[in-house]
Amino acid sequence: MRNLELPGRSPVHGTRGMAASSHPLSTLTAITILQKGGNAIDAAVAAIAVQCVVEPGSTGIGGDCFCIIAPKGQDRLIGYNGSGAAPAAATPEWFASQGIAKIERHTPHAVTIPGAVDGWARLVADHGRLPLADVLEPAIGFARDGYPIASRVAFDFANEVATLSKDPTARRIFLPGGRPPTVGQLHRQPELAKTLALIAEKGRDAFYTGPVAEDIVSYLRGLGGLHTLDDFAAHAGEYVTPIRTAYRGYDVCEIPPNGQGLTALILLNILSGYDMGGYAPMSPERLHMEIEATRLAYADRNAFIADPRHATVPVAELLSAGHADALRALITPGKAMKSVPRPQLPAHPDTVYLCVVDEERTAVSFINSLFNGFGSGLVSPKSGVVLQNRGCGFVLDPAHPNCIAGGKRPFHTIIPGMLVKDGRVVMPFGVMGGAYQACGHAHVLGGFLDHGLDIQEAMDQPRVFPTAEGIVEVESGLPAETLHALHRYGHRTGAPGKPQGGGQAIWIDWDEGVLTGGSDPRKDGCALGY
Repeated sequence: MRNLELPGRSPVHGTRGMAASSHPLSTLTAITILQKGGNAIDAAVAAIAVQCVVEPGSTGIGGDCFCIIAPKGQDRLIGYNGSGAAPAAATPEWFASQGIAKIERHTPHAVTIPGAVDGWARLVADHGRLPLADVLEPAIGFARDGYPIASRVAFDFANEVATLSKDPTARRIFLPGGRPPTVGQLHRQPELAKTLALIAEKGRDAFYTGPVAEDIVSYLRGLGGLHTLDDFAAHAGEYVTPIRTAYRGYDVCEIPPNGQGLTALILLNILSGYDMGGYAPMSPERLHMEIEATRLAYADRNAFIADPRHATVPVAELLSAGHADALRALITPGKAMKSVPRPQLPAHPDTVYLCVVDEERTAVSFINSLFNGFGSGLVSPKSGVVLQNRGCGFVLDPAHPNCIAGGKRPFHTIIPGMLVKDGRVVMPFGVMGGAYQACGHAHVLGGFLDHGLDIQEAMDQPRVFPTAEGIVEVESGLPAETLHALHRYGHRTGAPGKPQGGGQAIWIDWDEGVLTGGSDPRKDGCALGY
């Protein structure tokens, strides 16, 4: 239990239903939907749709989604991959012919076909109780009538002024009067309200065919993009079987590639060989092990994760005990690796995550993203759709499994998680933050399972993250003695550009019939139960 004399927040408890998200309007929407008779998937989609309005830097209907559902809390997990693909005409040869060596964020080539709307419609139709129109009604109202800018949202707006200034529609909508809206200011998105209302009336086809798709495609092609109306009409997400590994007597479940959930599992497999609970939660010993394991797991991620429909991803080998043993042998306690060995198989960015549990204990772990803040920074002029930059997840090397190809999905950072024990789900969870997410899953689960922190404390703890540039980003709350010890171990540290991610989780106590939720203080949100 936290020290009640110090700043912080306590976990939230309820019995009938609970939601946790990164924005209070989103969390309240989920609870309202549950109380109106909707189930967890209705509530999750309604809440995500609201976040696409009130947290426009983090997510939007021009992005992608992933989801894990546990019907009635049972270990019959349903995974859904709602990520979009590159246009059919996108080939490495075309980019080479144009002299393009890297897909840049503020270009049409960074925009893959958005998968979120298709995913929402399909999940509500297949697993919800309410009509899509009812589910989208709160989001439409906030876009049309306005929403007050929250503190973290204002920070994100201010952080992306340069991005928003590049596009005339983005500048008009998100920089009213030439500057970002401030905390407490009412902000409206009338074009987006009309687009959401059209989707509510006509379903997913209102986004992927007709005026909305025509607006997006014509805008992107005018900028030199390869997108066609056929690319939009052909989009379809897919149901997938979650992958899992064992950690401290629980199964940790993730969506399989093209997302980086596999990375979190590799990382946990490495850490499972250590007595992590023998270290203090903020000790240099614990954080050193997490840093080194993260570096190794992310090297695997960068080498192997791709769209399994277009490349071979050796999931079983990467999750094998032998592979974890080999990686663990590369870690030396108290001494940082000078370089990460080349990955071998055995012989940041913005996002919103939320979770909901309903009265039947159906649990939903849901994540929706544009990738970087405000995605590509490109906004379709008539429909007001902020377009993602997930195409930046591709490489242009034809020999790499994640090389761009027509109809191929890029490597994705967003990962919903689910914790299972004895045939039942005990916790939907997730940690946002671009590349940080896999590391965040391991860090939060470690605090909870290894160190006995409650779910809120596990998210409150300061975070560290080793970047691709060799710098370990360290949040300001880390104890000075721990920071100095990491320096002695050989780690080079620096401050992150913004707080490391954000997260939510809901613990299900099946014996007591109680739900316990936590929500990350790095965002504006909260957990609510009833």
